[in-house]
Amino acid sequence: LLSICVATDIGGYIFGKLFKGRKLTKISPNKTYSGLIGAYVLSISVFIFFYIQFNLSTHFIILTIIVSTVSQIGDLFISYLKRKAKIKNSGNFLPGHGGILDRIDGIIFALPLGINLTFIFG
Repeated sequence: LLSICVATDIGGYIFGKLFKGRKLTKISPNKTYSGLIGAYVLSISVFIFFYIQFNLSTHFIILTIIVSTVSQIGDLFISYLKRKAKIKNSGNFLPGHGGILDRIDGIIFALPLGINLTFIFG
């Protein structure tokens, strides 16, 4: 689950920077549709890796898509709260990355949901 969240974040960042494109929302002006697609591509790639390694059920693809989606929504929600509070960075621990909260914002929302859904899909 954690790997899916991290892959979602990294995929969104890499695809967004490489392909640019139309902005996704005004909440977070650096988010693009190409980043959205990249987040799904990389998280599904992680699913495929674990599917092959551990012979997982194909039902886990649904879990992967849900966790990736919730991770992206969590990221946007925290961005929205930061924008409302007029805060650009949530700390100086990771310079240039918006703070440590920007690294874990999607995880905060997606991990608890993913753990609960694992019992359904497992």
